[in-house]
Amino acid sequence: MKLTLFTDYSIRVLLFLGSRPERLCSIGEVAQAYRISQNHLMKVVNDLVNAGYLESVRGRFGGVRLGRPAREINVGEVVRHTEGGFDLADCDECRIAAACGLTAALNEALAAFMAALDRYTLEDLLARRAGLADLLAQARDAA
Repeated sequence: MKLTLFTDYSIRVLLFLGSRPERLCSIGEVAQAYRISQNHLMKVVNDLVNAGYLESVRGRFGGVRLGRPAREINVGEVVRHTEGGFDLADCDECRIAAACGLTAALNEALAAFMAALDRYTLEDLLARRAGLADLLAQARDAA
């Protein structure tokens, strides 16, 4: 299974902001650290703000930060939010779907995948917070 770039970028934004809980960060700063499109990140951040994962502060000294504590942001929940659907195969249009066991097997695999993600919070992913912040700063400085 492969997650969309939207989900990938969403988790990256959460990790970046979670590694700097003491301050507001700009979208440009996040984009530069990961070397990804600022325009694309604007869409991601807007979605995360609307969903309550992030908080946005407007104005000259504005930016974004986590909208709730990292321990309250569940990774499985974020993935469910950012992924439109999880159809691993197009069984609805398949002629043999009624007699095929693939649908059940894929549903079982997806449930196991999501159960694993549900066991983690953003705080768990940030367990090595100092190292993460250092790596992101190095990436920014190398750009």
